[in-house]
Amino acid sequence: MTTRGDDDPATGHARALLRTATRYSGARCAALCLVSTAATGAGLLLPTALGRALDLLLAQVPATRWVLYCAGLVLLLALLDAAQTVLTGTVDARSTAWLRRRLTGHVLGAGPRAADRFGSGDLVARLIGNAAEAGTTPAARAALLAALAGPLGGVVALGLIDWRLAAVFLAGAPALTFLLRAVARDTTQSATRYQRAQGRIAAALAEAVEGFRTVRAAGTEDRETARVLRPLPGLSEAGYRMWGVQGHAAAQAVAVAPLLQLGVVAVAGVLLTRDLLSVGEVLAASRYAVLATGVGVLVGRLAGLARARAAARRLGEIRAEPVIAFGARRLPDGPGRLELRGVTARRGGRPVLDGVDLVVPGGTTLAVVGRSGAGKSLLAALAGRLADPDAGEVLLDGVPLRELPHDDLRSAVGYAFARPALLGGTVEQAIGLGLASPSPGRIREAARTALADDFVRRLPDGYGTPVADAPRSGGESQRLGLARAFAHGGRLLILDDALSSLDTVTERHITDALLGDGPAGTRLLVAHRAATAACADAVAWLDGGRVRAVGRHEELWRLAEYRAVFGEGAESALAGAGSEAEA
Repeated sequence: MTTRGDDDPATGHARALLRTATRYSGARCAALCLVSTAATGAGLLLPTALGRALDLLLAQVPATRWVLYCAGLVLLLALLDAAQTVLTGTVDARSTAWLRRRLTGHVLGAGPRAADRFGSGDLVARLIGNAAEAGTTPAARAALLAALAGPLGGVVALGLIDWRLAAVFLAGAPALTFLLRAVARDTTQSATRYQRAQGRIAAALAEAVEGFRTVRAAGTEDRETARVLRPLPGLSEAGYRMWGVQGHAAAQAVAVAPLLQLGVVAVAGVLLTRDLLSVGEVLAASRYAVLATGVGVLVGRLAGLARARAAARRLGEIRAEPVIAFGARRLPDGPGRLELRGVTARRGGRPVLDGVDLVVPGGTTLAVVGRSGAGKSLLAALAGRLADPDAGEVLLDGVPLRELPHDDLRSAVGYAFARPALLGGTVEQAIGLGLASPSPGRIREAARTALADDFVRRLPDGYGTPVADAPRSGGESQRLGLARAFAHGGRLLILDDALSSLDTVTERHITDALLGDGPAGTRLLVAHRAATAACADAVAWLDGGRVRAVGRHEELWRLAEYRAVFGEGAESALAGAGSEAEA
């Protein structure tokens, strides 16, 4: 895709999105354009038919045919208006749905960088509100031709009645042109500011909702409400500005349009007194003057397009974020050897991991420990390519992860997280998420390994219980997440603090199952407890974004600084865990 040289990437992506959305509903857009143009044409014919019928009636000549023409045109206009309403709603809905699907897929494909840049709340606001506004563009563009044809057709019709009528109208046309350009420009600017303020409020609200327990515990509801609504004055100002622009334009149109209409009617009256026009032609001229000055319709169309354009640009900013690209190199057979070579990863402009070199032999378990902020979760994300390093490379069985196809990578690497997102209709579907053909036996075996089978069977419908209706604690949610990782299998299993909400006895049982008869392959554990690290074959100690040491837990435990990673009381907690396990 190419963009114009004077455009920023977001604008170019916005144009491409709108072009593709228009093509997606191309047949309906064409039908809408035809229906709208036909309605405009019928509207242009009606004044002539009315004028002709009036002239015949005044001359006491039978006018039945022309009256029927008028009735037919009115009925046709009603039918075309109904069809236009249905087509507009259909195109708007289809375009909005297409934009949301495309942008949602892009956000998921871009990975954490999109959420880091925009924030989850702002992303939701863009995918819902801005997509709906941008989705009106194809229908608005399809109907714009008819909206322009009305005034232009009115001017042409005035010229056909008498050239002096068209000349009177065209004398004021530059003022109308200037008005329309100002509306489009000013509405785009104010709509952009308005939508940005909406995004900031949405982002702050998402943060507050996610941390509502903390807010209530701290008793800071009023302070948090004030923080969420802090952008509200800017939103109000932008909103007043946006609607003020349209109100100002409407006021100018109300001032200019009647003057032009009055000028046309006055000239028509003079021509009537000189027998150069008939009464019916004067009636038609007055109606065409109204059509020619249909600035209100154009102002509304242009303002809507301007708001949609501003919304589309916010969607274009999302599209400008690059998605993770995959290769075509096949993954050879292997034990799941994981290797990080010179890996550097930055977040917020600072290096979180700096030149990390690490090897996890195939079939072994490595625990990653370190103080908060040492980069443990980021290393876990890089190990399975949920994110890419800024420098260096990550290899699985000798193949850089960047060169693997998507399906090969995702089938080879399984994940479990501290706060798993349980997606799917039922508990069984949540555990089998990502499996091509999950069998009930495989799902239940994984649940037993994660010590989740007992509490799942106690649910109202067992494994068929909807996830939303399954009451569970934080530890039970973690066990379901572990069951999903165990059911996934693969040669590399990554547990990012996935045991943190479990009691020590349950954690020990799951760790024993994981290292014993559980899933085979290589295991990478982000550990916060000394007991978890003690069960691993080796421990990688992260400190200051670098690997400070790799070795057995018992060997590293001799170092006071290593023991300090687990906090005070770690020795007694480790001893207690061991005695509980023995019991």
